[in-house]
Amino acid sequence: MLQEKAMVNDALSAVKSDLTFYTSTISECANQNLRSTIQQIRNSCETSQYELFTIAQSKGYYMPAAQASDPEVQQVKSQLQ
Repeated sequence: MLQEKAMVNDALSAVKSDLTFYTSTISECANQNLRSTIQQIRNSCETSQYELFTIAQSKGYYMPAAQASDPEVQQVKSQLQ
């Protein structure tokens, strides 16, 4: 039987894969109704991913990268604009 940490990390990995699939599908979808439906599904999936992430982080199962400083954020923003 899997440990809780492994199950949470597996679930996070699966959700990330789903998000990648939805993003790709949305970008290739010509039918606006279908596109909107998939966007809603993706948004729900993103919410679930964040909930799993906060659970994993609170239990020490997942440690995110260090936060960028404000100047680093501004530098990236200016490069992308």
